[in-house]
Amino acid sequence: MKRCFKLALITALAAITLIGCGKSASAKKNAGTETSSAKESSTTATSNSGSTQQTQASSEVSTEGKSKSNLTGEWIDSALSKKRPLAVMIENTAEALPQYGTSKADVIYEVPVEGAITRLMAVYQDYSGMDKIGNIRSCRPYYVDFASEWNAIYVHYGENIYAFDILKTINDLDGLNGTLEQTTFFRTTDKAAPHNAYMSSKGVDAGIKYMGYSTDLQSGFGSHYQFTADKTPVTLDSGTDATVVAPGYYIDKPWFVYHKDDGLYYRYEFKQKQMDAMNNQQITTKNIILQNCSYTKYDTEKGYLNISAYSGGAGEYITNGKQIPITWKKASQTSPTKYYDSTGKEITINQGKTWVCVILNDQTANVKFYKSEDEFNASK
Repeated sequence: MKRCFKLALITALAAITLIGCGKSASAKKNAGTETSSAKESSTTATSNSGSTQQTQASSEVSTEGKSKSNLTGEWIDSALSKKRPLAVMIENTAEALPQYGTSKADVIYEVPVEGAITRLMAVYQDYSGMDKIGNIRSCRPYYVDFASEWNAIYVHYGENIYAFDILKTINDLDGLNGTLEQTTFFRTTDKAAPHNAYMSSKGVDAGIKYMGYSTDLQSGFGSHYQFTADKTPVTLDSGTDATVVAPGYYIDKPWFVYHKDDGLYYRYEFKQKQMDAMNNQQITTKNIILQNCSYTKYDTEKGYLNISAYSGGAGEYITNGKQIPITWKKASQTSPTKYYDSTGKEITINQGKTWVCVILNDQTANVKFYKSEDEFNASK
């Protein structure tokens, strides 16, 4: 009897020991998994282009069917990411307002033309679903250089005489083409010409089909800017305050105001909000790049500018309420403009929309940055 009791007791103790060992091994295995997971989601700080990048869960694995946009660095449909962008000339005068479709652009170039006005070139990865885009205005040679960086199909309504040769090097939709004028473009009756030319998404597709252009992005055209990874915002901690950015253009006198709540800059010009009449939204951007360019004039009579997209030079990168000085280079018509910090390292910019302001190199003193809206308002 006693022997049976002892045998039972020994068996029970052995079982408890085995269970305990099993739990201990499982706990160690789980602990190792948690440590690995913690390492993957740990937060680190790195300095880049005068900025601090907060790295959290730095997984760059795409969700199914998604790829990073070459224009914004954000996740978009993979099929869309392989399509050529559309670069559209948009008038930027008081007579042309309001504009249509500008809030949907991923990148906007603002560049001076004759008469001290500026003209916009809006670059779209996705231009679908828009009934009215514009108004559309004419080409200048340097816009072709910028559009070519993106392998974009370039849309314009006419051109000055100095653009004829450079337009032969690209695929473009010209409103003065007799067939395309009716296929792609239309005029409204609410404004006088030349302020009333527009197009629709369907018209663009019809024009591309008529011209026989491929919509597939050519090999070699990948990410244009160097974007930050997911959840790793560039904060420019060592930069100077730039709550309000005033590029200093004479006619539209634009400015951008940073909103800390959503991290975007809101655009103003002609003493008012710059609105998109398509959706009644104010135009916003995540990044602003000021690019100082050298220039000459083709002629003195009409004042047509010959702005160099290849001269290289200085500028500023602005995001999240801060700005740092930069330099830039562009090697060829189809190569992207590259931007560098004070150490010569290519800058990393935030995911989102980018607004590039080309500043003539003898007008850089007109550029102003303000710490607050109160300071900006006081300056006026």
